[in-house]
Amino acid sequence: MKSLVAPFLATSSSGNDISVISLQLDQLPAHTIDCFPWPAYKSKVSVCFSIAGSDKHVLLKFKVREKNIRAINTVINSPVYEDSCVEFFIAFDDIGYYNFEFNCIGTKLAEFGKSRELRKFLPLSAIEKIVTETFIKYIKDDFYIWELTVLIPVETFMHHQIVDIRSRQCRANFYKCGDKLLQPHYIVWSPIVTAEPDFHQPQYFGELAFSAGNNFSK
Repeated sequence: MKSLVAPFLATSSSGNDISVISLQLDQLPAHTIDCFPWPAYKSKVSVCFSIAGSDKHVLLKFKVREKNIRAINTVINSPVYEDSCVEFFIAFDDIGYYNFEFNCIGTKLAEFGKSRELRKFLPLSAIEKIVTETFIKYIKDDFYIWELTVLIPVETFMHHQIVDIRSRQCRANFYKCGDKLLQPHYIVWSPIVTAEPDFHQPQYFGELAFSAGNNFSK
């Protein structure tokens, strides 16, 4: 099981200046998503993420390099996992966990529940408060680099009473997938042991702690 500490970043209370936050996240340690639990879906995709907490947000930045991209879904809670997609699953206790999924153009999907089968979409009013910024660059030979910065307000965790994310101990996992890409793949941060691809395995989540101060190292 993996573990990491998410440092504290001082941001504006509104969290609206996402470009500045994106640059701040660039200065933090990058954690690689490089575990391929299901060999049939191994690919040459490279992906990493940075994570931090602020007074009112969870802050994330993903960086992806992959051959070919797909960005079909444009409506909130549409199947973004079929596109070039990154995902963040987080549990604060054992009553359930949140899954946040984003394609390479920033379309959002968010749910809460105890298992894959027992899940409900979060209300649109909550998901719409999540702010994203994306960047896509074509390199050559059909390779793309894309980046996604995400600001998740703590009130989005509506099944928990979280006022401040600082000093929170939780469990989480981070993923890269693309069900309908020319080369489908399923990559995880904290290893999963199942016969078939399945990200909804909270028993394999890694440990995630949000720091109370500006200490950028574990």
